[in-house]
Amino acid sequence: MANKAIFLDRDNTIIEDPGYINNPDQVKLLEGAPEALSSLKALGYKLVVVSNQSGVARGIVTEETLGQIHKRLEQLLAEKGVSLDRIYYCPYHIEGVIPKYRKDSDWRKPNPGMLLAASSDMDIDLRESWMVGDTTNDIEAGARVGCRTIMLAGRTHEQKLQPGAPAPDYKAVNLKEVVNIIKMKSRSAQKPANVLPVEQPTQAIEEKQQEPAPQQQAAPQQAEPEQPIPLPSQPAEHPTTERLLSNILDQIKMMQRHNMFGEFSATRLIAGITQGLVFLCLLASIWFLTSPTKQFNQLLISIGFAILLQLMALTFYVMRGPR
Repeated sequence: MANKAIFLDRDNTIIEDPGYINNPDQVKLLEGAPEALSSLKALGYKLVVVSNQSGVARGIVTEETLGQIHKRLEQLLAEKGVSLDRIYYCPYHIEGVIPKYRKDSDWRKPNPGMLLAASSDMDIDLRESWMVGDTTNDIEAGARVGCRTIMLAGRTHEQKLQPGAPAPDYKAVNLKEVVNIIKMKSRSAQKPANVLPVEQPTQAIEEKQQEPAPQQQAAPQQAEPEQPIPLPSQPAEHPTTERLLSNILDQIKMMQRHNMFGEFSATRLIAGITQGLVFLCLLASIWFLTSPTKQFNQLLISIGFAILLQLMALTFYVMRGPR
């Protein structure tokens, strides 16, 4: 029986993307990535990284250093209890400065060479597999071999759309939502087919066929309905406004999904508690201000604490912001 796999881009999918990584110390896992990969493993998928690495052709990193970078990636994942099954990369680019790597390649996404090689090496059924990445090159490579595709398009991902490129089957804000999508599709695929209705006995069918069919009566002719009086048309909304409102709505939905599938954070919890204390201090200030004794010293102390706590809450929120 053939295997099924999750093909994953590397940068901005599993690890942070500061640019061209050329040192193992620059490898930093994205928040929640190890846990998500572990969940995908538990679903029975092979985990295969397929990554364009034109930095080799551009002279930014050597293949030897790239190997060390990938060993560091595997080490960080192993510390979290998860492992990759294979890593494929394409070092070639037509505009490279290193002659050895200055050429086009079937392995460079959106070409599907790396996925086809993995399918051959690991006996992978591409129709039962998924391609996950943050660019249309990833999506096109997966679509060209029949994989289902998921584009990462959250606040920490720059969605690079190319004209004419195939649309992803799904979009997700991070790998945690990717797991949720794949689980949902796996459950729907395992549902039993609808049960066919019980066939009628042959004798009953024959008797039914022998019954004379009822004659259909011609429907009486009806008078043609009066033509409705056309109402004055309303001016159509400007397409630019519609597009702007649609983009704003999509962004709000994306932020809601990011919060839904974000990881729990103690910093966020402390920020929320601190914000609640600010509210209590403001209530105390109002009470001191409206009291008959006019306790101005207590009023100033309450306002001071409110300002201090508000600054602390803002600091915690900034610390918890996108990395």
